[in-house]
Amino acid sequence: MSKRKPNKNKGPAIIDLDLDSSDLDSPISELFRYEVSKHRSCWRHVFAYLIVQKKKLALKDIELIKKRYPCLLEFPCHFHRGERLKRKGKREEMKELGPPKDAKHAVSRKKEKLDSQAFECKEKLGSEAFDRYFQNLWKNLSEDKRTSFTYLDCMWFSLYLQPSSRDKVLTWINKKHIFSKKYVIVPIVCWSHWNLLIFCHFGESEQSETHKPCMLLLDSLENADPRRYEPDIRKFVLDIYKAEGRSETKDFIYQIPFLVPKVPQQRNDVECGNFVLYYINLFIEGAPENFSIEGGYPYFMKKNWFTPEGLECFCQQLYSSSE
Repeated sequence: MSKRKPNKNKGPAIIDLDLDSSDLDSPISELFRYEVSKHRSCWRHVFAYLIVQKKKLALKDIELIKKRYPCLLEFPCHFHRGERLKRKGKREEMKELGPPKDAKHAVSRKKEKLDSQAFECKEKLGSEAFDRYFQNLWKNLSEDKRTSFTYLDCMWFSLYLQPSSRDKVLTWINKKHIFSKKYVIVPIVCWSHWNLLIFCHFGESEQSETHKPCMLLLDSLENADPRRYEPDIRKFVLDIYKAEGRSETKDFIYQIPFLVPKVPQQRNDVECGNFVLYYINLFIEGAPENFSIEGGYPYFMKKNWFTPEGLECFCQQLYSSSE
């Protein structure tokens, strides 16, 4: 009986990631045309990022990433089996309620049923849906608020991380005149997770004694270590200052405080986008005239900032007004 030859490669198989160069060299908007929201951080983006970082992965890791971050453009539009079963169960449950006595009660009963289920089957917000809800929120702000605030598109930070689109993003930001505003709202989506970055008093100079610039990062998933974004965010900010031709030094920019207040946390793995929209709404409502680290931070941004009921009420109103 012949003996099996020992496997010299004791560790897992390692391969170099080989992806079409267009995945790295093209902005998301050009690469996927109008499918940006469907194609958010899927496995192709994850692989592209890892290639840029010159990472190597084991075969089992690659399979895990493909499974965890599926590409929605690779599948036809259909419901998953779990969703079909869920819908079937709901139909059967509605049948068990029995027919109401009149049409008025039928409408009322159906509405109550839908309201109670409104947040049971939530899906993570894509960039297109997020932007639609955000724009609806923004258009309802007072003129006074718009004078103090501006915002960056929710995809710009992700696009900035791609070298080929970096200069375009900086040009777009330059047109927003962020240094003339007290606050700049910067929604971020990376690795399928939403965060809220806020620039405070970026227009103030190094010599200012009253208003000091700072950055806030609000994350509804603090266990995932929000500070892992800090290196990329600081480089992002440095390039914004350079593109504007500002006189501040690199040392000054890298010393701008980067604050991560402890805010209410999400209860599942899909509602981070809703949390960011609510963070934005409440911050704009309650932002102090002059934000100060020494004078009152973290202000209202605490664990008990709002309740789950308040979040759900906000989302229902926002969604219904955006239809």
